[in-house]
Amino acid sequence: MELALGVEPTDQYLAFEAAGAARKLVEEVMLVRPGENVLITVDTMGDRRVAELVAQAAYAARAVPTLVVYPTSPAPVMEPPPPVAGAAARAQVWIELAVAYLLHTAAHRAALAGGCRYICLTGMDVDMLVRCIGRVDYPKMLALGEALQRIVARADEVRVTSPAGTDLVAHNRGRRVRHAGKLADTPGEPIMLGGQISWCPVESTIEGMLVFDGALWPPTELGRLASPVELEVHQGVIVAVRGGAEAQVFKRWLDSFADPNMYRIAHYSLGFNPGVTRPTGRIVEDERVFGCIEMGIGTQGAQIGGLTWQAASHTDGVVLCPSIYLDGEPLEVDGRYVHPEVVEACRSLGVPGY
Repeated sequence: MELALGVEPTDQYLAFEAAGAARKLVEEVMLVRPGENVLITVDTMGDRRVAELVAQAAYAARAVPTLVVYPTSPAPVMEPPPPVAGAAARAQVWIELAVAYLLHTAAHRAALAGGCRYICLTGMDVDMLVRCIGRVDYPKMLALGEALQRIVARADEVRVTSPAGTDLVAHNRGRRVRHAGKLADTPGEPIMLGGQISWCPVESTIEGMLVFDGALWPPTELGRLASPVELEVHQGVIVAVRGGAEAQVFKRWLDSFADPNMYRIAHYSLGFNPGVTRPTGRIVEDERVFGCIEMGIGTQGAQIGGLTWQAASHTDGVVLCPSIYLDGEPLEVDGRYVHPEVVEACRSLGVPGY
């Protein structure tokens, strides 16, 4: 994967900044306490330097870090080698950096059942660590997320449009909205990188066209998109895939599982990490491009608060510059938030243009 800034990484690149960001991740996001067992997992496609920095930060916090490196699986959401699953089941804190992530696997579910505090930072490299954690005012970003969470939770009808052709309508019907990028303060609750809220409208009400034009991953052949992938959605299920070569790659991938649940919309997510200004091909930051909306397809985890189902895999796609209307009132227009409460939170966070 390319480095977002096009700079050849070396051991000295952002050395001080990355060390500070790793400490912030461990102490201020994961809330690691002295004596806790902290598992850091990374596959052979992940950034080993980030893994080492996180392990060092955990040790400096007087926790007990264990770093596990293992071969990269052919695809995400595949069960890991048994020793990895065994370590996860015994960890109190699990920081995942693997590119082929383990979210939604049986190993992941077992770790959560044991009370593990987990974060998915799939594919995080040094540049991402610094931009998305180290240089972000986390408390103010959390405040923005809480404002978005409140506003979306109050709404019933959600309409999403975009310049690329998205026009999707759904109804929340009182469904809860999850602040997925919160702090790791609850045993057994998974969290994600800050800058995201997630929910799923009532699945059977999701109707219209969904067009990914920012990023889509997996399948591994995709990432940052060169051309739109158009999905026709009826009652929360993808009934047609249209577009060019990348759309056909995606269609073949979906079809390859022969699993009806792979065509189901699993969640909506709003991205608002100020460290992410454009897609890079690494999904953990792409789905947090400031002002984007991201949609998950496939497995729906219980934490979303929807119907919950298991599928053969899970994928995430990004819609850039969306307009989002809640009960007819605009939350954002062409990727720019216009709701007064959200605008004020953006100003406080120091987001350019607000």
